Amino acid sequence: MILFDFILASMRKVLFSCFGVQRRNRTAIPNEAWGRGSSKADSAADPELSNPEARLVRAGAYALNWSPTQTVFRRKAVSEIERQVSAHYTTAELVDRILAAVAAAGGAPDSLAVDDLKGVDEFHTGGVEATDALLSQLAIQPSTRVLDIGCGIGGTSRHIAAGWDVAVTGVDLTVAYVAAAEELSRRVGLAKLTSFLQGSALDLPVASAAFDLATMFHVGMNIDDKAALFREAARVLAPGGTFALFDVMRVGPGEIPYPMPWAEEPDWSFVAAPALYREAASSAGLALRAERNRAPFAKDFFERVVAAAAASGGPPPVSIHLLMRETAAQKLGHYVQALEAGTIAPVEMIFHRP
Repeated sequence: MILFDFILASMRKVLFSCFGVQRRNRTAIPNEAWGRGSSKADSAADPELSNPEARLVRAGAYALNWSPTQTVFRRKAVSEIERQVSAHYTTAELVDRILAAVAAAGGAPDSLAVDDLKGVDEFHTGGVEATDALLSQLAIQPSTRVLDIGCGIGGTSRHIAAGWDVAVTGVDLTVAYVAAAEELSRRVGLAKLTSFLQGSALDLPVASAAFDLATMFHVGMNIDDKAALFREAARVLAPGGTFALFDVMRVGPGEIPYPMPWAEEPDWSFVAAPALYREAASSAGLALRAERNRAPFAKDFFERVVAAAAASGGPPPVSIHLLMRETAAQKLGHYVQALEAGTIAPVEMIFHRP
């Protein structure tokens, strides 16, 4: 636990003072065969759940949700899960706060460059390092049609568009993220190469066989129905296409503490084992081409990030804390705790559509 102790202590000293973490009372629930999670919040409902922009409906689909008062699983509509997920990621005045952070870092918001946004753009383990590590294994050509599933504020979409001069379509569940993605792409001069749509990864608002490459970074943890996710990925890919993903997966036993970067509580956290991804992909007709557990990289990355934050007295102005609200330090601390315990790890997978 040396790594976790070091990181959590540093985060408490550096980040908690910056963001004012609010703690919640929690009660333990069973760790059902590496199940949905290890705790359930008993706090009041998030007021942002009433945000009209977060009300997203997907009729006719369901997800499992554990109830501590029952010995069986009860069903919960996916539309409610998606609403909770969208509300979790929705933050007020996102673009304004990012631009203010760019200015605080010495940048020029009125002449924004792609690199000015890198600290916040890549909202997944390892940031742009992890993005490039996965993309380096792919054959992206000027003619490649790219879909970024769960694009967030568009960071990976812009990175691919700028780096390979290709058109990228991003889809995200959260309305605020899509709006931010469009505005930031316009400001960095990539509006013609990038386009963004609001929609669910389980019902992508794009045509069948319309893309040669689909990417997905840290999205599957919010999706219970992995089979439906892979069916949609297979549907939108043209024959010979590639689905490349980088998700946090369950790789060992143990409790998953909450909040996590992708979920305040386990009700909408669906961290699954790599075997479940493989099974879902196979059922959708996708063939696994490559797989890599990136736990060693993730541990090294967090060591470097926290050491840099401790040395400078806080995180850089432009960083993912802008997307994680006041619980940023607690979420990252829990992530590292579960990572070091061998319970979870970020995993790359690359699939081929025959």
